[in-house]
Amino acid sequence: MPRKKIDFEEMANQLAQELADANEALLRERADAANVRRRAEEDRIKLAGFYKANVVRDLLTFIDNLDRAIAHAPSESADELWHKWFEGLLGVRKQLEQALEKVGVERIKTVGESFDPVLHEAITMEEGEGTEEIVSEELQAGYRVGDEVIRHAVVRVKAQ
Repeated sequence: MPRKKIDFEEMANQLAQELADANEALLRERADAANVRRRAEEDRIKLAGFYKANVVRDLLTFIDNLDRAIAHAPSESADELWHKWFEGLLGVRKQLEQALEKVGVERIKTVGESFDPVLHEAITMEEGEGTEEIVSEELQAGYRVGDEVIRHAVVRVKAQ
């Protein structure tokens, strides 16, 4: 039986090509895995922001009612107990504000600011001497988390 001649150079070239193909496939798989991890992290961040916004939306009625209670409290009372209770209520409001800030929720600035339809919802527009639209009164506070508006600030606008 004749012996088949082995071409070592061709075999080496073939093995080198298989190695290069396997190395390229490995690099593609690593890149795909990195992309999956990156997308999963982005999705986690978006989901956390979504739930944070939902929780804050649910708290807005409470916040509004607390602000109304503070705004409509009798300003003049000789009762020392009433003053202590009211100071405590103001402290609770401040703690709530700090807790919201800690999780990235901020109140939208209104009075004196330029009207921005992305942040503000205008209820009335008062004529004025100028052309610049300035927020003159806040009727309901607005809030946002980062760039996402949770609730638009309801405002009155005046041209100045």
